[in-house]
Amino acid sequence: MHVNRAPSWRVEAGSSLEMCFALYLRDCAGLGVIGQPAVCPVKPAVHCVSPRQVVHDVGGMTALRVEWEAWWYELVAHYGNGTALPTPPDFPELTSMPALQRLTHAHYGTALTWTQERDAAWRQRSLKRMHDGGQRCFGDLVRERELELGRPARHFSLSVIELPLSETRAWYVEPDRLILSEDLYDDEATFRSYVQPVVEIIA
Repeated sequence: MHVNRAPSWRVEAGSSLEMCFALYLRDCAGLGVIGQPAVCPVKPAVHCVSPRQVVHDVGGMTALRVEWEAWWYELVAHYGNGTALPTPPDFPELTSMPALQRLTHAHYGTALTWTQERDAAWRQRSLKRMHDGGQRCFGDLVRERELELGRPARHFSLSVIELPLSETRAWYVEPDRLILSEDLYDDEATFRSYVQPVVEIIA
């Protein structure tokens, strides 16, 4: 987790084990780009295994899609507020979502390993970026906006969630969430093209 802040604003950036885990399951099950926001597939890509037999008697693929989308909505809405990975062996957090519970049971080990590997890679990358001064990006954009407006930024708090996504882009979730590809920081022009409009809205 890293933070840019001033008296009137705060940008807090980090990754999310829970959201990485959920995206692994989505892509592994071949559910496609679903959910709100509908973020792209993960990077590196995961092996797709049809879950039709696993979820056949609990609503099938239709139920699995609906349940995954509901879960994703909750993870995005409550990022940083007590969300946690489903708990083996019975995954009681998913009791009301039997198809998703079955999918999680079938792929928990590989999903957890992939998620932990991505988290470790994000931590190394984040430390390097901080060492290289890359975390100034958000602060620079806010200060530029203040100069443009001739006033301090409005009071705002923005949670930035960095995920291992295959497209170099961002998704703004009103009013205070921004999901972005980890690679976006490495392309300043593209970073600005996605993030500057958000700063203009909230600052």
